[in-house]
Amino acid sequence: MIVEVEAYGGPLDGPWPDAASHSFRGFGGRNWVMFGPAGRLYTYRSHGIHVCANVVCATDGVAGAVLLRAGAVEAGIDVAQARRGDSTPPPALARGPGNLCSALGITMDDNGIDLFDAESPVRLTPSEEHVGADGPRVGVSKAADRPWRFWLAGRQEVSLYRRSPRAPALGESD
Repeated sequence: MIVEVEAYGGPLDGPWPDAASHSFRGFGGRNWVMFGPAGRLYTYRSHGIHVCANVVCATDGVAGAVLLRAGAVEAGIDVAQARRGDSTPPPALARGPGNLCSALGITMDDNGIDLFDAESPVRLTPSEEHVGADGPRVGVSKAADRPWRFWLAGRQEVSLYRRSPRAPALGESD
């Protein structure tokens, strides 16, 4: 179950200009999936190491995605534990976007897959509605004050908030 996400917009000429987004400079070889259609998985490497995954959520041709930041492993704990290491406690198995992809086995080969296709190796299925909380995104230095991070309060799988040391002072970023 996904327990934490962050929203990312697109280029200056789009409806949600977002300097922290991979799509801010426009359509390109790495970010093409972010421009739709909705329901696709956009994967990338963070710092050249960790695979991270986003769900594309805007209309076709418009950039917008939601980074999957953390999840609660409810089934297949033994598989997730084997992927992340025996010493990783269950609440930390999928805490953080790189750890989430590692625990779930999401790789760069999953880039562009349809998350609503029954044959897809990674799928999204709606669940019941939950009350969430919101606040600024984690670790971004641009558009750092936007309350575009959403999580389920009280879940121990949610990451701690860490403001980027490169971000402007609180209240001085858009």
